[in-house]
Amino acid sequence: MEDRQARPDHPETSPQAASAATLWVVATPLGHLEDLSPRAQSVLENAPIVAAEDTRISRRLVPNNKDQRWISVNEHTEKGWIERIIESLLSGQDVALVSDAGTPLISDPGFRLVSAAHDHGIRVSPVPGPCAAIAALSVAGLASDRFHFEGFLPPKSGARQARLRQLASLESTLIFYVPARDLLKALKDMSETLGPERLITLARELTKQFETIRRDSVAALSAWIEADSDQCRGEAVLVVEGASDPEPMISPQVLAEALRDSLPPSQAARLLGRVSGLSRQQAWQWIHGDGAEPTDHTNGAESK
Repeated sequence: MEDRQARPDHPETSPQAASAATLWVVATPLGHLEDLSPRAQSVLENAPIVAAEDTRISRRLVPNNKDQRWISVNEHTEKGWIERIIESLLSGQDVALVSDAGTPLISDPGFRLVSAAHDHGIRVSPVPGPCAAIAALSVAGLASDRFHFEGFLPPKSGARQARLRQLASLESTLIFYVPARDLLKALKDMSETLGPERLITLARELTKQFETIRRDSVAALSAWIEADSDQCRGEAVLVVEGASDPEPMISPQVLAEALRDSLPPSQAARLLGRVSGLSRQQAWQWIHGDGAEPTDHTNGAESK
């Protein structure tokens, strides 16, 4: 792509821009502080307002600037801060948005703020840098031409297995964020849904002192982690090989019709949900429905 050589501190302004201020979306190091780019350092040092997921963590990147206003914008506080941050941007004050580590919005807060900035015609500009998902993919030794980033799986085993079943037939490489304390539980569910021989790479504590990169089968990796409790500390990314010979998908309607004829409704709905990954309400609608796509009034997939 052609580089238009826009000035790094003043990206081109859209004709619809409502203010001269910019909402900078700044990627920060995963662990090693030297991975902070000079441009990111400059933006963070000069922005009058920094919106950080955890100000205690991000302040170490600009420890000497006492005049900045720091705002804690996390999953619990983001909605309440949006209006005030937008007002600051409209008044001409730049805002730098950062997460605890890596690229903001990638399984981290910030989407609502960025969306609101676009709604108000405010310039939004990325300061690219580290991203745990891409860093893990680059060292996984698995196909990287097509991949599916899933982020965090549901915390409960039943919901986690249901989601994994929905992903089991994808041919693209799968990327998951997993707290290292939950690695063994996640791998157990992957073994049951994706198969114990599926190739998988663990990327734990990326760029930090105890970084671990290990590729093996799901079963072998699980056994290796079980023998080393230190692997259950910190943060981890699991990069999973895509399905090599995906099974043909059977529609919920076909399954529902087959089950409806041979089982009581409650048993049929329970089995349909287990096999297809549908929620309990969706499975019940298929068993009792007329074949039309059911509506789901539940919250759906969990998110961070």
